[in-house]
Amino acid sequence: MKADILEEKGAILQRDRETYAIAPHIPGGFLDATVFKKLVHVAKKYNAGALKLTSGQRIAVIGIREDDLDAVWYELKMEIGYAIGLCVRMVKFCPGTTYCRHGKQDAMGLGMKLDRLYHGYPLPAKFKIGVAGCEYGCAAPSVKEIGLKGSTDGWTLTAGGNCGAKPRFGDLISEGLNEQEAQNLVRNIIGFFEGCTWAKKMRLGRVIDKIGLEEFKKAICV
Repeated sequence: MKADILEEKGAILQRDRETYAIAPHIPGGFLDATVFKKLVHVAKKYNAGALKLTSGQRIAVIGIREDDLDAVWYELKMEIGYAIGLCVRMVKFCPGTTYCRHGKQDAMGLGMKLDRLYHGYPLPAKFKIGVAGCEYGCAAPSVKEIGLKGSTDGWTLTAGGNCGAKPRFGDLISEGLNEQEAQNLVRNIIGFFEGCTWAKKMRLGRVIDKIGLEEFKKAICV
């Protein structure tokens, strides 16, 4: 029987129980034409069933045979996108002030920094981060374990959101943060959650509900 997940290869068994999907890492969903052409070429060469734009700002290659997984990754020469496993699955971010006319803060710059630091970082449960450059929140920060939303006054940070089987909006933690303060708070929250070894597969929002918001704030030194 095939394994449902080949975690070391970032592969998820598909409905046909014969082929797998992979999702190469594309930080923020930004890629150039060369990378895009390479994805298309490899998908065609190995007879992938489809290319799928995912909610995690990746392009999933669907329908790869198990015997071809190593060759596919070798040709792509891209990092695995952590769509599976107990870790930081994604750092989702919008164009912010780099491209968007609505941007109030540099969501792309901060998102890239957080992605380099935390994408794939092992934690007791799956964990997502959203960074949006304005109040419209295109990166859905309100339903991420850590959400950052930009305004003219700085960054607003929320924690404990998720859009899973039991959706939850993140709790307001702090407002008016500069970029360094925001990064420090993200580090504190991830460090706190990393230490919650009793919370195996328990999303951060459930941990906050269990210990109480005020205790959580104390624990992350707000």
